Amino acid sequence: MQTNELLGFVTDKIDDLKGRDVEVIDVSEKSTIMDTIVVCSGNSKTHVKSIAGHVATEAKNAGIAPLGVEGSSVGEWVLVDFGFIVLHVMLDDTREFYQLEQLWQ
Repeated sequence: MQTNELLGFVTDKIDDLKGRDVEVIDVSEKSTIMDTIVVCSGNSKTHVKSIAGHVATEAKNAGIAPLGVEGSSVGEWVLVDFGFIVLHVMLDDTREFYQLEQLWQ
């Protein structure tokens, strides 16, 4: 699957579970290990874990196994690594504290 197709797939699966404030950041000029970061918010720890889990499960079902999933035991910030695309699903407070969008732009 091409990067743009995978990006569309990931954002579509986020939308399935009503992930909020989705930001897509092109980091291809700043990183040699990934091209795109996707950041979104969930309403609770359970919602954050559910969004990330849904994206990872649906990707596996489509034959695109994530390289890794981190943070699902806590649920404040769950990362799903697809290699060239990395998804960060975060609680609002965690997202505001780490400000990934400002860090990478």
